[in-house]
Amino acid sequence: MSSETSTQSPDRKPRVAVVFGGRSSEHAISVVTAGAVLRAIDRTKYEVLPIGITTDGRWVLTADDPDRMAIAGRELPAVEDLTESADGGVLLPVTPASREVVYTEPGAVPKALGEVDVVFPVLHGPYGEDGTLQGLLELAGIPYVGAGVLASAVGQDKEYMKRVFLSFGLPVGPYEVIRPREWQADPAAARKKIVDFAGEHGWPLFVKPARAGSSMGITKVDDISGLDEAIAEAQRHDPKILVESLLRGREIECGVLEFEDGPRASVPAEIPPVSAHDFYDFEAKYIDSASGIVPAPLSEDETRRVQELAVAAFEAASCEGLVRADFFLTEDGEFVINEINTMPGFTPISMYPRMWQETGVEYPELVDRLVQAALRRPTGLR
Repeated sequence: MSSETSTQSPDRKPRVAVVFGGRSSEHAISVVTAGAVLRAIDRTKYEVLPIGITTDGRWVLTADDPDRMAIAGRELPAVEDLTESADGGVLLPVTPASREVVYTEPGAVPKALGEVDVVFPVLHGPYGEDGTLQGLLELAGIPYVGAGVLASAVGQDKEYMKRVFLSFGLPVGPYEVIRPREWQADPAAARKKIVDFAGEHGWPLFVKPARAGSSMGITKVDDISGLDEAIAEAQRHDPKILVESLLRGREIECGVLEFEDGPRASVPAEIPPVSAHDFYDFEAKYIDSASGIVPAPLSEDETRRVQELAVAAFEAASCEGLVRADFFLTEDGEFVINEINTMPGFTPISMYPRMWQETGVEYPELVDRLVQAALRRPTGLR
């Protein structure tokens, strides 16, 4: 399929629709990320249209007000608090013939908001980061920031992510998967599958949703007594769950960014143990602002190795735009890839922008490079 020709008028700035919020349990973090992007994007270079997706899936116009999108104390923001109308909605184009966005309200004539040249989707989790939104934008012929349909889906589903990595010879730790049908058909057999996995690889285990992020729904299980509660917590976020053995070692992260000549890796970061938390969970990341070490205190060889693995993971999953790759550096000196995030957090304390800042790419330049990469890239098969 050939790319669609841009309809952008030469006498206006490219219009960027920042789409955020969404139906996943990571709704609030998406709002925080959107606030950071809106604050950083160059308004002399781009026109910006903030579009929120409510928790029930309604697309709405929102206030262009980054201050209202931040975490206040322990209160998380929501798209519902930013909407300009309780009844209005936004309609994206559904064919490549037009990139016109339309705003509708009950009893009113639909209002054209102008054409969108590129979408910056800062959604996290299902219904946004998993290929669903990317497929919609492909159908509409609208360029967008970040991974395409396949890479987004692979990056969201931790089971198939690991399968892809293994097929490319990348190092992956032991894991087990419990699918919804297994649990529904025979919960006792599914539970025994986990217990047998623990018998082979030892306690503690991590029980997590297979298709969630921001450390949502993850429980560290020290023994069999905590297993049922951990399974229930993971299933609150996803009926498919993943079980992983504990890898003893250091947590290392590395960012990948698409440049004109291909993907490059940032300096890596280290996530040190968090004394108030069992592991680097949601509250440690976003509420208590636990901070990583940038750059990670690694040898030159270790730094080079993790950067090579990060780029290899980016290529293995057919990623575009950006990725944050998370690793364990085990006690025997080997790197094991834990996961990738195809739309990592962009909050002010997020590791991805911090790593690139230390590498020499400041936040506004990072946003600009992502938008420019999306504008260069055609929609359709590529």
